[in-house]
Amino acid sequence: MRDLKLRILAAILFAVGLGLCIYKVNVFGLPLKPGQDEEVWTVQARIAFKGTGKPTKVQFAVPHQAPGFVTLDEDYISGNYGLAIENDRENRWANWAVRRANGPQTLYYRISIARDSNSNELTGPTPPFPQAPVYPEPYNSAIKAILDDVRNESADIATYTRELLLQLNADKPNENVALLRGRANNDEAWVYEISEVLKGSRIPNRILYGLELSETVNNAQLKPWIQVHNGRRWLSFNPLTGQPGLPENFLVWRIGEGPLVWVEGAGAAEVIFSAARNYREIVDIARKRAERMGSSLIDASLFNLPLETQNVYRILLMVPMGALLVVILRNVVGIRTFGTFMPVLIALAFRETQLFWGIILFTLMIAVGLSIRFYLDRLMLLLVPRLASVLIIVVIMMILISILTHYFGGTRAMSVALFPMVIMAMTIERMSIVWEELGAGDAMKEGAGSLFTAVLGYLLMTNDILVHMFFVFPELLLCMLAITLLFGRYTGYRLTELWRFRAALKFDPPEPKS
Repeated sequence: MRDLKLRILAAILFAVGLGLCIYKVNVFGLPLKPGQDEEVWTVQARIAFKGTGKPTKVQFAVPHQAPGFVTLDEDYISGNYGLAIENDRENRWANWAVRRANGPQTLYYRISIARDSNSNELTGPTPPFPQAPVYPEPYNSAIKAILDDVRNESADIATYTRELLLQLNADKPNENVALLRGRANNDEAWVYEISEVLKGSRIPNRILYGLELSETVNNAQLKPWIQVHNGRRWLSFNPLTGQPGLPENFLVWRIGEGPLVWVEGAGAAEVIFSAARNYREIVDIARKRAERMGSSLIDASLFNLPLETQNVYRILLMVPMGALLVVILRNVVGIRTFGTFMPVLIALAFRETQLFWGIILFTLMIAVGLSIRFYLDRLMLLLVPRLASVLIIVVIMMILISILTHYFGGTRAMSVALFPMVIMAMTIERMSIVWEELGAGDAMKEGAGSLFTAVLGYLLMTNDILVHMFFVFPELLLCMLAITLLFGRYTGYRLTELWRFRAALKFDPPEPKS
């Protein structure tokens, strides 16, 4: 019954920890490996106009929904202008105002975005069916003929729209299409004509404007795109080619017709777009994504702590990994160590000295300290004074080693001063007691086992991937706790016991007498 309760508890802890980790990876996009960068675009809109000394208002459309992207930062650079943001069903507007604007005026809007696979569609309510426009002749007859041809060669709204766009943009158009083309003198006007033709079939549609991001974007303008609604969602099409979908790096800026910028009290405004590509750590992008989503998990993140505290936790979070290693090596493998946590603390000390110098200094100080400890036995000291004496001797040895390494130009070995003095003293004391009670062989085995465990612990606790995962996903400690609890009920053979009693495995029982 106890085993069942323990297994259920371990399963719950493991599922909760792993589930939170998977949720953060899939929803927030937190990376499983450190040092990963992601493409980030910084897009800037420059609004220039000339003030006339009158009260001035400027209304400018800014991105509201950006399918395929997540907004990281937004900046409104407007000097002494007041700023207010308004939202409607489809668009968002920046409203600047100032009491008087004299001479050339420049306003800036800047946005930083990154790719986001969780937002690939524009959302919104289902639009009503539009009323069919009244076309004047001869355009009415031409449009009806085009629509009849398209209807016969399509099966649904998506195929209907694609076929219509292919016919309207054919290299060799028929006389009906050529008549319609004569009404448009630029791409934007042509997209408006396509929208009017779609309304003739009572297909809900709209025009959206966006910026196609490439390696370098300077002095660019928004491109019009066409969308139709099939009763469930909006479908996007290139109005000049009929190609379905939005381009991979297409930033939707605004939806619908009308001016991009509106100015009152000053001259006409000119808008120029530019963009630059750079790279940012995925962790930063994921944090911004979580903040935009309003997730409470990000509020409980270690990233919100001061940097000094974060650096401490990057070390402390790896201590349970070292403790789990000790559990496995002692209970399953059968390696003997000086206590449970002493090898973990020695491994932490190796972080300061690095592994090679740590092993040398550890061995040297234990050997010298053990020799002095045996000498102190002859003085017949009590336990506490003896421990204090060993501690003082350890500090003296640290000072001597630091001075010698500095004299010979060493740098790394000088960090021996950061070795935990109490741990070294306790290690020396524990090893001497084992030496006296069980003999030199057992003392050497436990010393070697502690050093071996500390080396493995150092390699695990300094692994960049593990440090990153436990800092970004501290809920993995629940998984580690579940594994530790299960090992707590392990009563099977240790690997060292299988080697110790290997002769019994080779023993052949005598054959029964007949």
